[in-house]
Amino acid sequence: MDNQETSKFSTETQQNGEQGSGRRRESITSENSQTAKEFIDSQLKLEADAREVLPYSFDSCTQPLGPLRQSLFACMTCNPPPANPDEPYTAAGVCYSCSISCHGEHELVELFNKRNFVCDCGTTRLPSTSPCTLRVDPATGRKGVHSQKPAPDNKYNHNFRNRFCGCGEEYDPHKEKGTMFQCLGLGAAETGGCGEEWWHPECLIGLPRGWYKAAKKEGSKENEENKEAMAKGEEAEEEEEEAPLPPGFPGEDDFETFICYKCIESNPWLKQYAGTPGFLPPVYKQGGLNGPDGGDRTEAPAETKPETKPETKQEDQTNGSKKRKADDDVEDEPQSKRTKEDTSDESQDKKPAPADSEAPRQKHDNLPPNPPPGTFSLFVKEDFRDHLCHCPDCFPKLIPHPQLREEEETYEPPLSEDGEANGGGSQGTGSLLDRGEAALSNIDRVRAIEGAMVYNHLRDKVKEFLKPFAESGKPVGAEDIKAYFEKLRGDDQAIKEAGGRASAATNGGSGSDGNSGEDGDNRREQSGY
Repeated sequence: MDNQETSKFSTETQQNGEQGSGRRRESITSENSQTAKEFIDSQLKLEADAREVLPYSFDSCTQPLGPLRQSLFACMTCNPPPANPDEPYTAAGVCYSCSISCHGEHELVELFNKRNFVCDCGTTRLPSTSPCTLRVDPATGRKGVHSQKPAPDNKYNHNFRNRFCGCGEEYDPHKEKGTMFQCLGLGAAETGGCGEEWWHPECLIGLPRGWYKAAKKEGSKENEENKEAMAKGEEAEEEEEEAPLPPGFPGEDDFETFICYKCIESNPWLKQYAGTPGFLPPVYKQGGLNGPDGGDRTEAPAETKPETKPETKQEDQTNGSKKRKADDDVEDEPQSKRTKEDTSDESQDKKPAPADSEAPRQKHDNLPPNPPPGTFSLFVKEDFRDHLCHCPDCFPKLIPHPQLREEEETYEPPLSEDGEANGGGSQGTGSLLDRGEAALSNIDRVRAIEGAMVYNHLRDKVKEFLKPFAESGKPVGAEDIKAYFEKLRGDDQAIKEAGGRASAATNGGSGSDGNSGEDGDNRREQSGY
């Protein structure tokens, strides 16, 4: 091949490359383009998803409302905790609205509900460079307040450092598996309580973190034949499976809430309620699945335990079982004996009762005289409050803990008004058009008319720009729209120039073969305006 042929080959290659590049660019542009309907639908879907996650309005801080049980967040960007958990730390919690409006771009830790808390945003617990943008500074009359005095009665625990449970582990939502449970909270950390702590179930019964992984590996050793297969799928399974509840831990449907061993130890009078109506049996802190005496507390209760030795079953039964056994023996006795005893019982019932028995029995009189030994947590049912004694002796113990007397109400911000714009829809389903119409209906009539006229003027110009594309069937690319709005200054000449550019591009693209519009580039044609 001589130099002339080489030059010709290079020129043809360059031309073909330019044509191919143009086709690729045209194809990429068309693949990334979308119709107006598709764009609006995608925006509405994003709005619906956002309202599903954040259904409440976030335009007002809860600080003026005083102490509330409310959802809180800790800002790790404004208040980074020290690496050493023993170092002093000024904790702070912000309300739902401030977490979005004031700390929306920061790293936040969701603490969920805490009682009797006043939002710390805009106080000295946070840097002055992070003001509360929702509250008005009384000195200036403008929004953006900082360095105010914080509420003195706020209580904090290590949750505000992003550490949870009695193990003090940092919470990583991307790695954490399984369910954590929040204690009812009968005291702050300073008074021996937990401050409404979140607990791992295994930490409540003395098992190590990741106990189920160790048990799984132990089981795999017993079955050597399947060891290799299990090892191959172990990582994938661990990524997908949730950590199960440890054996002996109450089922999630068996209790409403629970009181951790810290709160029980700071209120030992509650130990007597273990195993009584409304309360499940104690769940001990030490010994894993065993009670404080080393016995297995997960075995069936005595009254339902299978009878393996008939000759010794009477000795193994509890008082409740003995009572049922005695009742069974009575049924087997002759009728005459039963009648005689029944008669004597009836005669005894007719005797006047002693004067002291007329006093009504209190609920605490039905409690066991001796509470179970050891350190344990109490899991309670939904109606547990109905079984707590309110007598003059017991009620003073309930006064410091209103959550034991009645169910608490948690503050929720008002729902976003966007969700109510279109009537009976679900939360936050108002569209952009709905909100635009609502905005027009709320402004001055003259301004509304002017706005409508400007909209119509812009619409006519955009239609004129799009007309050549509609006639030729050429799709509108992002570069065309960008070039148009760069030139658009409100004069007709700019519109004609942009439209002429589109026409020239359409005519110039026919090529010598006249089939450039049908070169099989998988374009999605957009017809009409």
